[in-house]
Amino acid sequence: MELITPSFGLIFWMLIGFGILVFILAKYAWPVIIKMINEREQFIQQQLTEAGLVRDEMKNLKSEHAQLLIQAKDERDKIITDARKMVEKMNDEARLRREREADTMLNETRKAIENEKMKALTEIKNEIANLSIEVAEKILRSELKESSRQEEFIQQWVAELKMKENTINY
Repeated sequence: MELITPSFGLIFWMLIGFGILVFILAKYAWPVIIKMINEREQFIQQQLTEAGLVRDEMKNLKSEHAQLLIQAKDERDKIITDARKMVEKMNDEARLRREREADTMLNETRKAIENEKMKALTEIKNEIANLSIEVAEKILRSELKESSRQEEFIQQWVAELKMKENTINY
């Protein structure tokens, strides 16, 4: 219920606060605001006076205005034509540059693909060689577990080398 019917003390302090606010505004803000409004009013009045003078001058210069308008249209048309030519030239240059960049990127991509392909093939060959060596090693270990089998294998190998040597010498 206190919100609906404020006490006398609250009203008193609100009035004192409001009075201090009004005093500060009257002392510092309102003079500045009024000064700015007066300056703005003078500026607007000056602009209106100048606009009236310009309007009178424009009435006197109608024929010159029409001539200048024709010249301006001609210059505008020339500028637009030049701008269109320039835009077309820039578009052509940009298109050529994009095509060159695309060709360069395509060639670089092809080279990169070829390099990656060669790298992958090399890795595959190395992996196959490693697997072959591992397989051969496992086979030899299992085949040569016994010493008699080792001697037999060595004699067979020596015999094959002698045969190759004999065929090379003849």
